[in-house]
Amino acid sequence: MNEITVIGLGASGLDGLPLGVYRKLKNTGLVHVRTADHPVIAELEAEGITFRTFDDVYRKHDTFPPVYREIADTLLALAEKEPVMYAVPGHPLVAEQTVQHLVEAEREGQARLHIEGGQSFLDPVFNALRIDPIDGFQLLDGTEMHRDDVKMNQHVLIAQVYDAFSASDVKLTLMEKYSDDHPVTIVTAAGSPEEKLVTVPLYELDRTVETSNLMTVYIPPADRLEGRLKEWDAFREIVRILRSPEGCPWDREQTHESLRKYMIEEAHELVQAIDDGDDDGIIGELGDVLLQVFLHAQIGEDDGYFQMEDVLETVAEKMIRRHPHVFGDADAEDADAVVSNWQAIKEKEKAGSAGSVLDGQERYASSLLTSYNYQKEAARHGFTWPDEAGAWEKFDEEWQEFRQAAENGGEGERTDEFGDVLFTLVNLARYYKVSPEEAMAGANRKFRRRFTHVEERVREGRGRFEDYTLDELDAFWDEAKRLERM
Repeated sequence: MNEITVIGLGASGLDGLPLGVYRKLKNTGLVHVRTADHPVIAELEAEGITFRTFDDVYRKHDTFPPVYREIADTLLALAEKEPVMYAVPGHPLVAEQTVQHLVEAEREGQARLHIEGGQSFLDPVFNALRIDPIDGFQLLDGTEMHRDDVKMNQHVLIAQVYDAFSASDVKLTLMEKYSDDHPVTIVTAAGSPEEKLVTVPLYELDRTVETSNLMTVYIPPADRLEGRLKEWDAFREIVRILRSPEGCPWDREQTHESLRKYMIEEAHELVQAIDDGDDDGIIGELGDVLLQVFLHAQIGEDDGYFQMEDVLETVAEKMIRRHPHVFGDADAEDADAVVSNWQAIKEKEKAGSAGSVLDGQERYASSLLTSYNYQKEAARHGFTWPDEAGAWEKFDEEWQEFRQAAENGGEGERTDEFGDVLFTLVNLARYYKVSPEEAMAGANRKFRRRFTHVEERVREGRGRFEDYTLDELDAFWDEAKRLERM
């Protein structure tokens, strides 16, 4: 197994090349270089150094990943015959994907690497921008950048923005978080006599600047909280401030118990927005639900019992554990198989624990959902009729008992028997795969819609309900039903 020596050519011209690197290059017969598009190459060629570039590989592919893969594979093949000298811009271990492929090959025993010298482009970029990286900075690859990679409160440097197309991709990704006019500085040929800095609004990143492989895009931190509202950390900071001694008196007083009713209200309002098909409403109501989650997490942190990271870890671990067909080697051909696997995993998790199979099925905001969950869980353990006929018979039985209680019983007996009627109705809903909660919510919406029409007709007419007979009001109701069918 022969060796590959990787040398960094620095960020500028010959004056910036370390003496040791220069000597190695002078003493090598042939130097393979990723690209000739670097200010030091022409100067080294004038010194008599012979290069073989991989620029032809760039022309073969439409994207960069296969370029880097082919270059690495070629070097590995050459190294099987003789030692290879490979030179890259900057430092070999900074933003150099071909070297990362070679490092991976070395770990697999395919080559022996010597990585030497070279000033990365970061030092001259920091110098040109007059920034201290200890304040926090990110170095991102413009060809593989994603929105969630960006931390808006840090200095962000984006390398490998080679052309207008990649600059456009970077711009669109950044605009998912930053304002359109957020300042962006383009640093070209940092540390060389041709160094140039141009600052433009973000929306002009791909319009007014000439791109090159010596270009680095710099995005300064969004220091103001109002400028980072699309980041999770910013929202968490807002909630922390609200709960702090300098924050809001009302928020400071809240507990898990006092916020309980608000979580219920916000969840119902979200469901209403979903039912209405109101996208803007869904956005707003999801935010309100999220606020409740963050408030509870902040209360847990303030009290010293848990924090948001515990919440994230718990739900993430559960999602991985209960989706072995995604994160493991289990199979699930359709949604029914997924549900079956999910239930089996839940049963395994509960195995050995004391308590009832109904534990955890309560839904305190909805007695209908609690009833549905109880009966569904009991049915999974065999406590159910073989078909819906038994449920219908039970309903008839409970209905007759309620009618007797309504005619002859006291208030407590009527309440008890009516509860049994509702319980059997929920069971019938389960047999016919109807959500009793959704059915009741739909009935409420339908009543409100039709009654609103009745109110409008009353206002248009005599003005008061008292001025109409029940038959007249009922006619307005039937009119509303006909209009819905049109």
